[in-house]
Amino acid sequence: MATPKPIILAVDDDPQVLAAIARDLRQEFAQNYRILRVGSGPEALETIQELHAKEEPLALILADQRMPELEGVELLTASREFFPDAKRVLLTAYADTEAAVRAINSARLDHYLMKPWDPPETLLYPTLHDLLAAWQASNKPRYDGIRLIGFQWSPLSHELKDFLSGYMVGYQWLDYETSPEAQALVKAKGFDSTDLPLIICADGKAVANPSKADLANHLNIANQPLQDMYDVVVVGAGPSGLAAAVYGASEGLRTLIIERQTPGGQAGTSSRIENYLGFPTGLSGAELAHRAWTQAVRLGAEFLAPQEVTNLCIQDGYKVLTLGDGREVKTKAVVLTTGVSYRTLDVPGMDRLSGAGVYYGAARTEARSCDEQDVYIVGGGNSAGQAAMYLATYARNVYIVIRGANLAASMSAYLIEQIRTTPNIVLMPFSQIKEVCGQDHLEAVMVDVNGTVEKREARALFVFIGAKPSTEWVCDQVVCDGKGFVLTGRDLVTDPRYPQIWHKEREPYLLETCVPGIFSAGDSRAGAMARVASAVGEGSMAIKFVHQYLDE
Repeated sequence: MATPKPIILAVDDDPQVLAAIARDLRQEFAQNYRILRVGSGPEALETIQELHAKEEPLALILADQRMPELEGVELLTASREFFPDAKRVLLTAYADTEAAVRAINSARLDHYLMKPWDPPETLLYPTLHDLLAAWQASNKPRYDGIRLIGFQWSPLSHELKDFLSGYMVGYQWLDYETSPEAQALVKAKGFDSTDLPLIICADGKAVANPSKADLANHLNIANQPLQDMYDVVVVGAGPSGLAAAVYGASEGLRTLIIERQTPGGQAGTSSRIENYLGFPTGLSGAELAHRAWTQAVRLGAEFLAPQEVTNLCIQDGYKVLTLGDGREVKTKAVVLTTGVSYRTLDVPGMDRLSGAGVYYGAARTEARSCDEQDVYIVGGGNSAGQAAMYLATYARNVYIVIRGANLAASMSAYLIEQIRTTPNIVLMPFSQIKEVCGQDHLEAVMVDVNGTVEKREARALFVFIGAKPSTEWVCDQVVCDGKGFVLTGRDLVTDPRYPQIWHKEREPYLLETCVPGIFSAGDSRAGAMARVASAVGEGSMAIKFVHQYLDE
C-alpha cells in the first residue's frame, strides 16, 4: 500500500473564513499534504478520532478560537490524546491574544496566528512551513506491512513470527507489554489483551488469535488442491522436496507439493549456509528455500501450506493422500521428503517453557530479543554453529553446550574456525543442561559442567540435538529401519523383509520404497547425508525414477 499523504486539518465555524484558509492551504501545501476542512469543534474532534482509528498521519491542526460548541484551545488540547506529535496552531482575533498566550502552555500550542493573515506568503506560509518541517523531522512514518502484536513470552506469538519469517514476509513485531504504540493499536482496533496475538494486515484488517492457516490465506498461499489427479505429489518442502517440485514441474509432470509448516525444513532455519555450491558469500536457509519455492511455482508446481498429510493408502494402483482437513488427493506417484525434526531435550521445565525462552531451532526469529543478554545453545552440529554465529551479533555471550570434548566430530571446519575467533562465543565441553528454570518464561539454566551443576542466568535456550525422521504417519505403508528412516533401493533389497513385501520382477529403483511408485529422498531416507546439496540432488534424482515408474 502507498503511504498516505500527511493531513492538515483546518477548523472554523465561519464558512467564509474556513473556505479562505482551505484555499490558501491547498495553494501552498496540496502537493505534499491532504487538506481537510471541518466546520465545528465537535465535528473536528470526531474527525480526529476517525483519523486515529484509521492510523492516518495528522501533521497540523489549524483551529479558530471562537467556536460556540468547542473553543479552539479546548479542541487542540483534546487532540493531544490522539495525535500528541501533531503541530497545533490557533487562529485568533486581536481580542483573543491573551487566551492564545495562555494556551501555549495549557494546550502545548505551537503557534497562534492573527486574523486576517493577508498576504499568506508573508503572514501564513513561512510559519506553517517551519512547523511542518519540524513535524517531518520527528515523524516516524507508519509501517505499511503486516504488524504482529503479542507478548514476548507467548508460544503462539513465537509460532506466528516463525511462520512469517519462514515465508520471508516482512513484519513489524510489537510487544504489548513494553510498547505504548501496541497498546494504542489494540484499543483502536476494538480488542484487548485477551485477544492477543493480533495480526494487523497492510489493508488495516485485524485478526485476533490467528492460526497459521489464517496467515496463509492472507498471503494467498493455497490450502486446497486444484486438480483431481496428479502425476506426482511431493510431501515436504525441504531442499529435497523443493528440488523434486522444480524438476517435476519443469519436465511437464502435474506436480503438487504439500508442506505442513514453512518451506526449507530444518535447513530453512539455518541463519547462514556457507558451503552450498554457487554461493561464495553464503545465504540463509530461508532465502534458499524461498528462491526454490518461487522457482517451483513459476514452473507450474502447486503448493499447499500449511497442510499436513495424515494418511497414505493405495487404491487401484493410485496413491491416495488424506490431508489434515479430511480432503483427499490422488496421484500416480509420491515422493516422500518429510525430513527430520530436532529431538526434544528431556529435562525438567522444557515442555512448560517451550516457546517462552526455550526454542527448537528458530535462532533467526528470536535473535533480536536477545540483545546484550546471555543465551545457550545445545548441540554441536552445523545448525548449532550457524545459530551461534548469528546470535553472537546480538547477544552478550553465546554458550555452546556439548557433551563431548570438541566440535570436530560433528561440525564443518569453517564453522569451527569462525566460532574459535568470535570472542563472545564460549564452548562448554563435557557439559549438559540438567534443568530450565523460570515462571512464565526462561530465566536460568542448570548446567552440569564436568560433574558440577551451576545455575546460570539465561535469556534463551536454543536446542539443536540430533534428528528424528517425520515418518510416523507413513510407517504402516513403507518399510522403515529401527529409527524410523525409510528404506529404499539396495537398502530395501538387503532387508530380511524384502521377499515378502516386494512383488515386482524388477528391483526397486535407487530411491524407491517397498511400494512401487512411492519414493523417498532427503534426510528422512535411511543412509542419506545430512547436507543441503545431497538433499537437493536426491530430490532431483527422484523425478528421474518417477518418470521411469510412470513409463511402466
